[in-house]
Amino acid sequence: MKPESIGTGVVPTQTLGEHLRKRGLTRRSLLQYAACTASLMGLSPREAVAMAQGLEKATRQSVIWLSFQECTGCTESLTRSFSPSLEDLIFDFISLDYHHTLQAVSGEAAEAARHAAMKAHAGRYIVVVDGSVPLGEGGIYSVIAGMTNAAMLAETVEHAAAVIAVGTCAAYGGLPEARPNPTGAVAISQLVKGKPVVNIPGCPPMPQAMAGTLTHFLSFGTLPELDKLGRPKAFFGETIHDRCYRRPYYNRGQFAKAFDDEGARRGWCLYELGCKGPVTYNACASLKWNGGTSFPIQSGHGCIGCSEPRFWDRGGLYQPLPSPTKKRGRVIGIAAAGGGVLGVGAAVVARQRMGEGPSTEPTQE
Repeated sequence: MKPESIGTGVVPTQTLGEHLRKRGLTRRSLLQYAACTASLMGLSPREAVAMAQGLEKATRQSVIWLSFQECTGCTESLTRSFSPSLEDLIFDFISLDYHHTLQAVSGEAAEAARHAAMKAHAGRYIVVVDGSVPLGEGGIYSVIAGMTNAAMLAETVEHAAAVIAVGTCAAYGGLPEARPNPTGAVAISQLVKGKPVVNIPGCPPMPQAMAGTLTHFLSFGTLPELDKLGRPKAFFGETIHDRCYRRPYYNRGQFAKAFDDEGARRGWCLYELGCKGPVTYNACASLKWNGGTSFPIQSGHGCIGCSEPRFWDRGGLYQPLPSPTKKRGRVIGIAAAGGGVLGVGAAVVARQRMGEGPSTEPTQE
């Protein structure tokens, strides 16, 4: 399928297996891809085989991508997906029938393509949304093709199989929704009712989480297991702190006090410099970015908690997490315990909010 066909609303009827074989890719290649993706999502080897079988029999998935109040960072993240690559994702695994940034057509032809895809694949297409939706002043702060974002969203999701909100703006409202929220921005889940909504937060979101979610749906016809915030547990089941390579320094109470001090040069924990890793659920520390090259903490900057609700309004990016916590009926004092216990307390609170029960974090007396 040629690039200029993106945005035509036409999806081939041949199976993905047939399409891949015509491109010279073997079933072994499909098995390898399925094994890699299943491993990332915590699936068993048997489920990896089932994923490969499902992909082989599937037809390409129609996807309509809507961009509202956003910075295009979510699309930039997708274009940097390494497994599968952007080309694989678009040309082999999905049919991207509408996308403001990537589609070849524009104007009336673009809107015709969106409507054609909605009609041809009613009940089966997936809607991906990045950006929040402004409701202030009747939604006039963001208008596309003469329609407010709210109106376009409602029309597009009416006959969709599922909705995937990518990026923190779509998942939670993000920066547009930050105080004082002048445009009345809201998350996608506040407007979409009666449809399954998957949240893949992050500023930007991890490309593996987007690709993995789409692949799971294409393989099994279902969405992956979600947590209480609607996020795929495979990618948001653990905190950054759980997998951070600086964790041993945290456990020993060794914290950098400034970005240019001796502790920072030795790679000590960045908690006291505002790192939000203990309360942030994401796979950055294990999957990393740019093909597994690095992630913010490895590059010397603390996690800012961008995949959590209202991260921009939860205190300064360089302000340590507050919060004493209870342990066996006693309150552990902030002043007495120091930075390490603050992180423990924050982690406990985060897990309780997630419904995971008490933390097993080591504490300092």
